[in-house]
Amino acid sequence: MVKKLLFVLILIAPIRLWAQDVISGTVYDFEIKTLPLQDVSITNFNNNQSTKTKASGKFSLSAKIGDVLEFSLSGYHKDTLYVTDFSPKTIFLPGSSTDLKEVKILSAKINPTILSPDPEAKEFKRVEADDYRGKPNISRAGGIKLNLGYGKYKEQQAKAKDLEEKDQYENEINTIFTEAYVSDLLKLKGQELKDFITLYRPPVATVQNNRPFDYKYYTVQAYHQWLKLPPSQRKPPQVPKLKKN
Repeated sequence: MVKKLLFVLILIAPIRLWAQDVISGTVYDFEIKTLPLQDVSITNFNNNQSTKTKASGKFSLSAKIGDVLEFSLSGYHKDTLYVTDFSPKTIFLPGSSTDLKEVKILSAKINPTILSPDPEAKEFKRVEADDYRGKPNISRAGGIKLNLGYGKYKEQQAKAKDLEEKDQYENEINTIFTEAYVSDLLKLKGQELKDFITLYRPPVATVQNNRPFDYKYYTVQAYHQWLKLPPSQRKPPQVPKLKKN
């Protein structure tokens, strides 16, 4: 009896080990939680294997603990998954804000006054004369009003607005891209974590030009670039010490 039990365990063990190398789950639409997404491309960055979801949204792919999977579908934002266990996963992909939904216009009425000039509109002049019309020339010195300095003021306002926007993005980066966030996502700790954050802190221009900014995708991509670096280059350059006079 004992021999038979050992024989069964020996047969089951390889099957269980093999099953632990496959991750599975289902991909749904983020807004319509019950809508499964078909043909979502799933790529394992670590072993370069890939697959696509079925009509039911289900998928299975070879993976191991520590692998990073990417989910992508046209019309949706990309998402990534850091494999920490092999329990079935449920993924929700948000729609891309840059894709415009189709709108059908059956009929429309145009107000004819839209294309007509406003009868109550006042004439606009960039340079206007003062109230000395008809008076002798000696009385008309300085009779032209110029709006000087407005261009410079407008430029200053634009710079102030730009600085205010940059401050907002700086605050957003400082709030999201923290040691706790990166450590929870990449499992980095200690000095390696601090060096990674220093090297790969998202630039303000990158965050500003890619709205909404996907911090998770950016962090995982940066992590793979970091892994390709030799250990000597995974640290930020040291600031040279100033010599005392």
